[in-house]
Amino acid sequence: MTSNVAGCLAYILGFITGIIFLVLDPYKNDKFVRFHAFQSIFYSVVVIGFSIVWAILSVILGLVSFGILGGVMFLISLLIHLAFLAFAIFMMYKAYQNELFRAPIIGDLAAKQAGL
Repeated sequence: MTSNVAGCLAYILGFITGIIFLVLDPYKNDKFVRFHAFQSIFYSVVVIGFSIVWAILSVILGLVSFGILGGVMFLISLLIHLAFLAFAIFMMYKAYQNELFRAPIIGDLAAKQAGL
């Protein structure tokens, strides 16, 4: 498998495929694949962290407003998670195009970890 395909696939299951590509023998030494694997892991951490905070905030606001804001919070959550998915697809596209697209903040961390 070529590096661009491996870099693209590193985003498929988030941190799971990121870790897999960091330990697989032919790819663990490839800086391009390592960069995308680390960026996938960091992006997954951001998405999971945001989801936890959003869920807590939704529960608190739901209790305070007696459930009135529940539907609105659900719609906003849906839109935000669709944006997260769209950005992940965009990063997959960039990896497939052999580009080292650095996402804000996490891209620099991934580059440092990958040795770029």
